[in-house]
Amino acid sequence: MTSVNSALPKDTAHAPPVHALRIMTANVHKGFTFFNRKFMLPELRDAVNTTGVDLVFMQEVLGSHARHASRFADWPATPHYEYLADTMWSDFAYGRNAVYPEGDHGNALLSKFPILRYENLDVSIKGTEERGLLHSVLDVPGQPDVHAVCVHLGLREAHRQQQLELLRKLLDSLPADEPVIVAGDFNDWRRRADAVLARSGMREAFVEATGAPAKSFPARWPLLSLDRIYVRNATTHHPQVLTRKPWSHLSDHAPLVVEVRL
Repeated sequence: MTSVNSALPKDTAHAPPVHALRIMTANVHKGFTFFNRKFMLPELRDAVNTTGVDLVFMQEVLGSHARHASRFADWPATPHYEYLADTMWSDFAYGRNAVYPEGDHGNALLSKFPILRYENLDVSIKGTEERGLLHSVLDVPGQPDVHAVCVHLGLREAHRQQQLELLRKLLDSLPADEPVIVAGDFNDWRRRADAVLARSGMREAFVEATGAPAKSFPARWPLLSLDRIYVRNATTHHPQVLTRKPWSHLSDHAPLVVEVRL
């Protein structure tokens, strides 16, 4: 488990209150297209910058990769999450989940608002499919602490069920009256996460709006509902699945976007 518990003082006390956040979640597939055919991180950054989102929940973000860095002329000199944040988001948090000889990858949160502290919880099961929950606490003007949890769960149903219970344990430990946003790649094509997380008071944005989770995979022809956005002590509005170009060509997952009102 990697954690940062820097209890920073709130510095937005005199800023105008913020009552709505526009958020995105995306599995960025380490900056490559489906089947790793082309490196797309620069195009992905340009596309995300056009959305006007305040928070970006990202999965499969590379922290480093020495072999790729030597192969691609446009490989960034900084970690991918820092490169993606660029000048659009002042704060970012990274939770390293997988480490290998060439580098590492994990979850990331890019935030327009100060991140007071964050913690990465290792929810890998039996040493396979390294997975994590990146929990960040945000300083949003006019609001109590806002909790953002970036999720990437395993491919095996039995592992996901154990990981969902670990996520519930985290959610149940948070203050009952503070806003919580949970987003990411749940790999939940069997649609079992909603009932589990409902026991912790979480509601899913697309289920609330349309009665079913969004289809987000594969990006070019979405058939499976793998990605989710859940909230507690907040409401969701205008959910979208970004399936058209350029999004259909930037990763193997289609991003989800929603407005969250606090």
